[in-house]
Amino acid sequence: MNRVSLWVTLSLVVWLPVAGCSGYHGMGGHGSGTGTMGAKVQQEMESLIDQSVQDQDKAKRAKAVVGEMIEEIQQSYRQQRRSHQKLYEANANYEATPEEFTKILDEASNNRMRSATKILGLRFKLKDMLTASEWKALSEGMNRYQSRYRHGDDRAEDKGGH
Repeated sequence: MNRVSLWVTLSLVVWLPVAGCSGYHGMGGHGSGTGTMGAKVQQEMESLIDQSVQDQDKAKRAKAVVGEMIEEIQQSYRQQRRSHQKLYEANANYEATPEEFTKILDEASNNRMRSATKILGLRFKLKDMLTASEWKALSEGMNRYQSRYRHGDDRAEDKGGH
């Protein structure tokens, strides 16, 4: 029974991420690059910073931090794609062992955690350089920006729908 549980768990761990890879929201399909999306996001964020931060020197520093965040997000996306490719390859390999899948999943998880930690650190670096009112204005601008890209169900819930 223990062996069956291991295989069921492994199947779920492998197939759920694979199913989740069928498309990245706002990032295009498989094989699409992140460069164009990153440039668009960077441009939008720089515009929000210009609207939220009056001090030009501070705005310049804030844009640099945002640039670091975007670079890290792009790197994380590329790492995630490589991990998914490794999962596809392992899945196609009849001889692949559970340990091989676990190694790939552990590596992917560690990469995500490392990246998330770096992005979180950059978030606090950005927050610390802004005043409370600048942070509020920037956050509100980001919320408006993000709401344009939510799925229909999310917008309906935000407006009191189902």
